Amino acid sequence: MFTLLGEPAELEDDVRALVRGAVDHLDLRIHQGVHPRFGVVDVLPFVPLGSTTMTLAVELRERISAWMAAELAIPTFRYGPLPDGSLRSLPEVRRDAFNILSPDAGPQVPHTTAGATAVGARDVLVAWNIWLDGVDLEATRRIASMVRSSEVRTLGLAVGNATQVSCNLVAPDRSTPAEVLDAVMRALAGTGTVRRCELVGLAPTSMLKVVPTSRWDELDLAPERTIEAAAQGRGLTIR
Repeated sequence: MFTLLGEPAELEDDVRALVRGAVDHLDLRIHQGVHPRFGVVDVLPFVPLGSTTMTLAVELRERISAWMAAELAIPTFRYGPLPDGSLRSLPEVRRDAFNILSPDAGPQVPHTTAGATAVGARDVLVAWNIWLDGVDLEATRRIASMVRSSEVRTLGLAVGNATQVSCNLVAPDRSTPAEVLDAVMRALAGTGTVRRCELVGLAPTSMLKVVPTSRWDELDLAPERTIEAAAQGRGLTIR
């Protein structure tokens, strides 16, 4: 997972370089993994920060989608706000792509080695996982379904010798990692244990502000792993 921060023109150039590098060096046909994916560049979201508007994020999405289709022959699927005013979610793309949903740009079949890409415009989302011990895959999937909501998207996965409740927190200031972990602990009811929690990528400072500092270590959170800290490290200011 990569998080790229920058002004629009710089960001667009960086995204093109990252996408081209992935397509040149990766082959979906030999990839092994348990998380749902349909492309070597599987999901590419544009996220407006600070005063940046969603309109600008949508414009970047459209330009990158068109470029991937024209230059790399990769089918792309939009998610987020659509031209007709409706919204499409990433889970909808995963469920319907190449079935009842045709690509918005590019070939109508997956690229031989690169597959396809979901290109989105969305608000901040936090990817965060809970690793479990002593819980089989069926039970992990059941626990994932018990804590799932419109603000917490979850999957139950088997990874190595453990299982994982993989979470996307789409409203991280309201449905926080602390609340999700507590819900998983209740669902476990003593039938297994939590090995560790794992923040994937970065989180917004606003989320840390609503999580007790006493729980940050337990939840794998830290101020230096926020979007704002990463921006400051690059000399950028989110305002």
